Amino acid sequence: MEKLAAEPPQYWLPPALGTHSRHYMPTGVLNSKTKLEKTTLVFDTWARIESQKLLVFWNDIHLDHFERSCLEILVERLNYLGRSESWVEGRVMGEDEAKPESNCFPENTGQAPSSGWEQVALLAPTSATDFIAWRDQKVGMALADLQPPNGRKPSKALLRKRDKAMQPFPVDLLDCLQKDTTWLRSHGWSQPPGSRRIFYWRPSHAISVGAPKMRRNAPPARRIEAFLLSITNASGNDHALPSVTRTLPQAELLHRALVGVAARRDAPPPEITGCDEHRRPLGGPHQHAHINPLDLNGDGHLDHILIWAPMGLGAAAQSAVRATRKTFKKGGIEPLRLAVAATGDLNDLSGLQGEYGKGMIRISGYSSSWQSITPFVPPRHLKMRGRNTLEGQVRSELKSRNLPDPVAVHEVPLAIHNQRNSPQAATMAMDGRRDGISMNRLRHFKLIRTRGPQPPATFGFAIQLKFEEPIKGPIALGYGSHFGLGLFGHVSK
Repeated sequence: MEKLAAEPPQYWLPPALGTHSRHYMPTGVLNSKTKLEKTTLVFDTWARIESQKLLVFWNDIHLDHFERSCLEILVERLNYLGRSESWVEGRVMGEDEAKPESNCFPENTGQAPSSGWEQVALLAPTSATDFIAWRDQKVGMALADLQPPNGRKPSKALLRKRDKAMQPFPVDLLDCLQKDTTWLRSHGWSQPPGSRRIFYWRPSHAISVGAPKMRRNAPPARRIEAFLLSITNASGNDHALPSVTRTLPQAELLHRALVGVAARRDAPPPEITGCDEHRRPLGGPHQHAHINPLDLNGDGHLDHILIWAPMGLGAAAQSAVRATRKTFKKGGIEPLRLAVAATGDLNDLSGLQGEYGKGMIRISGYSSSWQSITPFVPPRHLKMRGRNTLEGQVRSELKSRNLPDPVAVHEVPLAIHNQRNSPQAATMAMDGRRDGISMNRLRHFKLIRTRGPQPPATFGFAIQLKFEEPIKGPIALGYGSHFGLGLFGHVSK
C-alpha cells in the first residue's frame, strides 16, 4: 500500500453516460395535518458504463513477487467500486501487457492538454513519509498539554487522556484504510486522514449527458476509401489559414478531434485509431487512416485535408468525419471550419474540376516518377551502410506497404527554387529542362509530434523515386506518414 501511495495513479476511462433517478425518501417526520410521514425528493446520480474496462496504472512503481501476489488477491476480491450497485471483476494486468495511453492523469505529470479537457478533483492517499511526518506533528500538539509534571510517572488517568488524544490519528496508511464513516464522524474528520485532493485532467466528454437519441435501423454504410475536407475561416481570408509547414500539427489536431467525436458515440473505430479493440496496433501494410493536410491551390497555406485509408472507412469512421465540423490552429482566435468537399474512392476525388482536381491527380494518379511533397523523416536511426541507410529505409518503407521496389532512389538537395511556388505543388519547371519540387519551405516543416513517439532524428529529406512501371498513389512513407509527412507527388513529363 505504501508503494502504491507514493505516486498518484493514472487512468484509462471508458465512455460513460451520466444519468440519475428520482426518489421520494421518507424523513421520519409526520405531517401534523395528514398524519402521514413527510418525504423529500432526492436525485441519485451515477455514471452508466455497462460492461467495459477501467484501467488504473502506475508508471514508476515496482512490486516484488510477494507484493504482486498480495495485490492480485486484493484486486480479485473487489466486488464493487464506488457504489455498492457497481459490481466489478478486477485483475492485475500481466507484465507483458502493453499499457494504454492514459486519458485521465494528474496535472503534475507535465502533460499540458489542449482544448477539450477539464479538471476534476480526486481523493488520493498521501505518501507514507508525508503521513508519518503529519501524524508526528499532530500527535505532538495533542500531547503537549498532557505531559506528567516534573518528569514523574504518568497516572492512569493521564494515560487514558493521552490514549484518547491519540485516537483520532491512525498509526499508518493501512490503519487509515480500515476506518469507517462512523469513526470519521465521531472524531470530527471531514476528510479521511492520510488523504489529499489532486486535480486530474480528463476529456470534457468523459461523461456524456443529454437525452438518448433514437437509433434508426439504417442499412450498413458502404465502406469508402477517402474524404476530402475543405478548410475555411470566418474572415474568408485564405492567407489566414495554417502554413504548409504546420502540416504535422494540423493532422494531429484533426486526429484527436476525430477520436473524441467517435468516442462520444462508441469505441473509436480501428480505421481512425490504428489499434484493435484491445488497443494493440494493427498489423499489416499501414491500412488505417492517413490524414494529409494539403495546399491544393499552391498559395503556401493549407486549404484541404485528405483522409484516406486503404482498408476503407466504415460507418463509424464516416460518421465521425462528418460530425467533426471544426479544428484549430496555433495562435488562432477562432476555430477553422471543416466541410466535406468530396467523398468516395480516390479516383472520384481525382475527377474534381479545376486546380483541386489537378492537385489530387498529382497525389493519387499513376506515375513511374515520384518526388517529395512533404519531408521524409527516417523511422529509424540513419547508418552509413547497411539496410538503415537513407535509401535502405525508403526501400523498406515501400516494401512494408506492398509497393514495388524502385529502380532508383535519389536525395534532392534542399535548395531554394522558384520563390513563387508552394512546396505543396508537386512539380515545377527548373531551368526549363526538367521538373522538380519547390524546396522553399520544406526545410521549415515541423517534424516532431506533440503527443506521440518521437522521431530518431529531427530532420527531413526530399526524395525522388523512379519505378520501372507506373504505380498509383498516394504514397506516404516514414515517420509521421499517417499525419501528413513523407507524402509524395508524381513528377509531370
